[in-house]
Amino acid sequence: MSDTAEQVEERSAEDQLRERRRAAFREARRVLWRGGVSGTIQQRLVSLTEAAPEVYDLDESTDIYGNGVVAALEERVATLLGTEAAAFFPTGTMAQQVALRCWAARTGNPTVALHALAHPEVHERHAFTQVSGLRTVRLTGEPRLPTADEVREFEEPFGALMLELPLRDAGFVLPTWEEVTEIVEAAHGRDAVVHFDGARLWESTVHFGRPLDEIAGLADSVYVSFYKSLDGFGGAALAGPKTLVEEAKTWRHRYGGMVFQQFPTALSALVGLERELPRLPEYVRHARVVAAALREGFAEAGTPWARVHPEEPHTHQFQVWLPYDGDVLMQAAVRQAEETGTYLFAGYWERGGPGLALTEVTVGAAGLEWTADDVKAAVADFVARLKDVSS
Repeated sequence: MSDTAEQVEERSAEDQLRERRRAAFREARRVLWRGGVSGTIQQRLVSLTEAAPEVYDLDESTDIYGNGVVAALEERVATLLGTEAAAFFPTGTMAQQVALRCWAARTGNPTVALHALAHPEVHERHAFTQVSGLRTVRLTGEPRLPTADEVREFEEPFGALMLELPLRDAGFVLPTWEEVTEIVEAAHGRDAVVHFDGARLWESTVHFGRPLDEIAGLADSVYVSFYKSLDGFGGAALAGPKTLVEEAKTWRHRYGGMVFQQFPTALSALVGLERELPRLPEYVRHARVVAAALREGFAEAGTPWARVHPEEPHTHQFQVWLPYDGDVLMQAAVRQAEETGTYLFAGYWERGGPGLALTEVTVGAAGLEWTADDVKAAVADFVARLKDVSS
C-alpha cells in the first residue's frame, strides 16, 4: 500500500528538519560538544594525519590481519586496564558476543544476566540469542544498576553477569564503588563470571574515585569502545585473561572480524587514548557545572517539570527531560542555533511519555568554554523560542 499524501508530506518535513539540524550543528559557533563525527571526511583525515605521529611511528609497515599498530593498541589497552591481554574488534557488538560465548563454554551455562536497558537488549536486535546461542535474563528494569541483593537472590542460575558501566539508557548512571564491589561479589558468590560492558568506562574514574585498572580489575573481562568517548573512527577492545583473549581472537576470525588492514581506526584510537582520555575527568567535572546551570536556568524561566538526570551527572553525559513533544523541542533547538549560532541541545529528542521528551547532553572540550551564566542565558533564549514554537 502506497503512502498517503499526508504521510509523504510529514516524512518530508521530518527530513527537512533533520537536514536543518545537521547544517545548524556544522555552522554553530557555540556547542557543548563537537566530536570528529560531525566533521567532513577531509577534516577527519587531516586531523588524524596531524596527530598520528605523536602516537606511532608512521614509517613502520601497515598492519596486516592484526599485527603492527593494531597489536600496539591492544598492548596499550591491556596496560591501561591492568589486564593480561586485550584484543581489538571492529565493533563492540561483536566483542561482547564473543566474550560471553567464550565464558558460556567455560561455565557450562549460556545464560547471561543483565539489565533490561542494557545495550544488547535494546539496540542490537537480539544478537546474543539470534547469533551467539546465548540466553538473557533481566535482573531489573529500574533506571539504576542491579543491586547485590537482586543478583544474589535471582531465581535461576546464570553463567555470566553483564554490567553496563555507565548504564546509558538510564541516564549514564553508575553505582557507588561500594555497590559495584558488592554486586561483583554477589555474582562470584553464585559461581558466575562478571563482564563489564565498559563502552564508556573511560570516564567513570571521577565518580568511582578509582583509577581505570582498579575499576576493570573487579571484572573477569571488560569491553571498551574507542569512539564513544575517545573520538576514534570506531572499534573496540576486549580485555581480560590471556587465555580468554586468545580464544576470543579465534572467534573474532569466525565472526568475520579478522579485517585485513585497520590502521586508520587503530591510529585514531591511539590518538584518543593520548589526547581525550586525560581530559575526560575535566569534562565530567564541568558537566556538573553545566547540569546545575541548566536546572537553575529552567527554574528561572518558569518551565514546568524540567528535569536534569542525574541531578549531578556521573559522567560527562546526562539526560534533560522537558514537558513538550520532541518535534517541538527540536524545532526550538534548531531555530536557536540558526538564529544565534548557539546550539544548546544538539542531540535528538526522544519521546519519554505523553507530552514528554528527553535528550542526551554531552560536555566535551567545546563545553569547557561555557560558564554557568552562559548556560543560563542560553536556556532563557531557548525557552523563549520554545514558547513561540509551541504556541
